[in-house]
Amino acid sequence: MLNLVLFEPEIPNNTGAIIRLCANMGANLHLIKPYGFDMEDKKLRRAGLDYKELACVREYDNFEDYLDKAKPERLFAVSSKVKTIYTEVNYQANDSLLLGPETRGLPEDILSQYQGITLPMQAGSRSLNLSNCASIVAYEAWRQIAFIGAKK
Repeated sequence: MLNLVLFEPEIPNNTGAIIRLCANMGANLHLIKPYGFDMEDKKLRRAGLDYKELACVREYDNFEDYLDKAKPERLFAVSSKVKTIYTEVNYQANDSLLLGPETRGLPEDILSQYQGITLPMQAGSRSLNLSNCASIVAYEAWRQIAFIGAKK
């Protein structure tokens, strides 16, 4: 089972969409505080619809708390600041995909500790929407592990 990890997410609509993504993929969602919104935010509920009850969502006080409790086996840091394209990685069933806050990205001290992966973009583009990026990378990882758990 894959793990999506949101480090200090800021926009409730993105987090709601990722909750829905995780529910439909059977992935775990790990949310690292602080958030830029309240978990009861209307925008979060609207974007996630009724999928919050169907998704496995865990919350952590900070990054160290996440590492201590989740104990990720392999953690990939998704960032526009690295060179390895997300399709160049061989994913495994328990991999974790770490995505940073929408306006700042992952802090350099975290980014430098883990293998970074990126999505190709046109020259001059800064970044993709967080939930779109999460979907693209997560589905590639899920494809590589033969869509474990999917109905066929």
